[in-house]
Amino acid sequence: MAKQFDVVVIGGGLAGASCALSVAKTNPALSIAVVEANQVTGEYHPSFDDRSIALAQQSVEYLQSLNLFEQNAPYTAAIKKVSVSDRGHFGKAHINCGEFAKASLGYVVEVNPFGRALHLRLTQSNIALYCPDSVTAIEQTLNSNTLTLQSGEQLSATLLVIADGAQSPTRNLLGLGFNTQPYEQGAIIANLEVADGHNNHAFERFTQNGPMALLPMSNNRYSLVWCMCQEKIEQHMALSEQGFLSALQSAFGYRGGQFTKIGMRASYPLVYGQVESLIAHRTVVIGNAAHAIHPIAGQGFNLGLRDVQVLSDLIANSQHDLGSYAFTREYSQKRRDDIKTVMTLTDALVRLFSNSSRVFAFGRSIGLFSMDLFPALKAPLAKQLMGQVKQGRRL
Repeated sequence: MAKQFDVVVIGGGLAGASCALSVAKTNPALSIAVVEANQVTGEYHPSFDDRSIALAQQSVEYLQSLNLFEQNAPYTAAIKKVSVSDRGHFGKAHINCGEFAKASLGYVVEVNPFGRALHLRLTQSNIALYCPDSVTAIEQTLNSNTLTLQSGEQLSATLLVIADGAQSPTRNLLGLGFNTQPYEQGAIIANLEVADGHNNHAFERFTQNGPMALLPMSNNRYSLVWCMCQEKIEQHMALSEQGFLSALQSAFGYRGGQFTKIGMRASYPLVYGQVESLIAHRTVVIGNAAHAIHPIAGQGFNLGLRDVQVLSDLIANSQHDLGSYAFTREYSQKRRDDIKTVMTLTDALVRLFSNSSRVFAFGRSIGLFSMDLFPALKAPLAKQLMGQVKQGRRL
């Protein structure tokens, strides 16, 4: 006989774990389960190669309200200043947290230790955790979704939350399509050591090969994201460590300091992708299972965390029955505009700065130069970086 739960979250990664813990805190009377396919250990082993994500200030504040973020943790670093530039052109823009009376614009967080910390919180909560386990079948009835797990367990969910990533097998079980459009670029990611420290300064630089970002990490390191065509990726991945550092220093210059060491390099293709529908019968889709965006603006997890925030608030305050069509439709309506806005603006930014036209380049330079001259013009970009939202829509 299936075990009954109010909410079952599929995926115990950053989005799934945050969702379960958020719902549990804001709705303590609900029964909640998480199904996670990968075994997670509670041990923290700092690694030079840990992948990082950027948390907007609004995301930090939301996680802090749930006691899920510690700004002094050894795997976090504040972003206090962001510089945006277009290589070979005069335009530049600088955004400083002090201009907006904020202690930071956001934080850079190493994924592995942060994920382990969230998993530990799951194990210490009243949330039922099925790990490692995965969904093999879903049976839909009027009032629930019944899940059959690889282990043989059966769970009945009044509301099912799909949060198992961009390749979501659960989404596929429900027949929810995921429309993707590949960019003519991939990304190389790696961690860098910088000689004289980064001073909590992040950089976004647009080059003829593609955009590159340096995000400050702990221990005088940067997290690098360098976008370029596949042919260039193969060439750069084949370089020696010193050869790669030289190529990077040449492309970026010395504004970020002298790069002295690089960790393991990895590459992946970049796509624009979105699920056909954010909802199905007694089901909502969140995080990377719902949307895939270019890393140019560091908005991926922040967008997913706003999915979590809206869903948690709805569960606590909606006038509709949990999991009902009216409930899931309300979720879809509340998330639609924010998701569309962020995906559209991010895609437009990629295409604008990937265009080699001199007219486009001049326009970009004027825009960046004007931002630096007139602080009021920076406000929309700063709010984008800080993830400020109001009633489900971006400010």
